[in-house]
Amino acid sequence: MKVGFIGIGQMGSGMASNLLRAGQTVTVYNRSPEKAKPLVTMGASLAAKPGDACRGDAVFTMLANDEAVTALAFGKDGIIDSMTGGAVHISSSTISLALIERLTEAHARRGQLFVSAPVFGRPDVAAAGQLSMVAAGPDEAIDRARPLLEAVSQKLFIVSQTPKDANLIKLSGNFLIACVIESLGEAMALVAKAGLNRQQYLEILTSTMFNVPVYNTYGSLIAEGRFQPAGFAAPLGQKDIQLALAAAEALGVPLPIGSLLRDRFIRLISNGGAALDWSAIGSMAAADSGIQPFAGWLRTRAV
Repeated sequence: MKVGFIGIGQMGSGMASNLLRAGQTVTVYNRSPEKAKPLVTMGASLAAKPGDACRGDAVFTMLANDEAVTALAFGKDGIIDSMTGGAVHISSSTISLALIERLTEAHARRGQLFVSAPVFGRPDVAAAGQLSMVAAGPDEAIDRARPLLEAVSQKLFIVSQTPKDANLIKLSGNFLIACVIESLGEAMALVAKAGLNRQQYLEILTSTMFNVPVYNTYGSLIAEGRFQPAGFAAPLGQKDIQLALAAAEALGVPLPIGSLLRDRFIRLISNGGAALDWSAIGSMAAADSGIQPFAGWLRTRAV
């Protein structure tokens, strides 16, 4: 298939590389063209403008936020203007339910297909083709997109024919990950304040009740203070919690822990932590208890 890929960040580059390995003909677009050079070396074509990546059978978007997606989808010579009838747009961006609904309606008016397919996994997982993907869209769109979805993911979950449902699951999942990060940070601060070793504590947790990827991955980052380079930057975490809270408000569902997480991210970023991984909110309980300096401590005062 002829596939476009718009958004060659840490996640998008890994996904696009796996499309190439699967034998797809890939055209990539990124605002910073130099980021696409490794993919061009692998055989991808480089588009000069977004519309040039939208002339084939399908186009992926993996972009940071609503603003970026809106600009590239609805702008002049953008995705919707440039796609042909029957082509499929696969949105893997974590964006608002309102924007997903707008995209669904706009594509339908043009006779284009639309699938929302956000993913779970960090950049190394994307590069290895081991992402978990949650997809939703009409049967025809899913059938058309399936070979591409399977090329970039290890596990594919088709949840409904309504694209926004996939994004709600993604937002709720990121909310849960942030809850784990916060609770791990608080628990590690508790034992560290008593003089116990955080790494040993994590080993106990992950060898018994909590031997799951989210505890292993984020527990290690928090215990080691390893928040740079960011696999998922703190402002993106803040954005996702805000989107989850907006979805919850629209559905009439209280998320009191979500409000706490929103404030954690605001405090982290306001104190110089914008370049850190979102797991850095797990350092804040230790900072509040006086164990270590706030925001950006890296492997300091490890207990």
